[in-house]
Amino acid sequence: MQKQDVSMKLVSSQSDGDKKESTELLSRAIYEKTPSGYKLTYDESEATGYEGSTTTIELFEGKKVVMCRTGSVSSNLIVELGTKHHCVYGTPYGEFMVGVNAKSIDSELDEKGGKLDFKYVIDVNSSYVGDFDVYIEVKS
Repeated sequence: MQKQDVSMKLVSSQSDGDKKESTELLSRAIYEKTPSGYKLTYDESEATGYEGSTTTIELFEGKKVVMCRTGSVSSNLIVELGTKHHCVYGTPYGEFMVGVNAKSIDSELDEKGGKLDFKYVIDVNSSYVGDFDVYIEVKS
């Protein structure tokens, strides 16, 4: 499978235990098969608050998701089942070192597209920040 231009729907939800917020992004993306899974690359927009950045989401063998954002804001989050990762998370307000614990990774991705849903918890200095859920649909 070569790189292909696809349409992508990404719904990101976060909850801090009290309130829940969701953001939905419809975008064009580049989708490709890698030796260990699939990779999706798209440009952020004003709607997400990361305009001027490019995000790559890569799935490894259904057990690990790496989200890498470069550009006006940069971050690198690793969501891996059974392993806590300490990652740099960039926001328009600055960078933070965060702990990332995966709760679940469910993938139905194949060469035609499909769905990816992953949930994780973020903490800063072992203090709970929130629960996050990222749901992605890929269509060629």
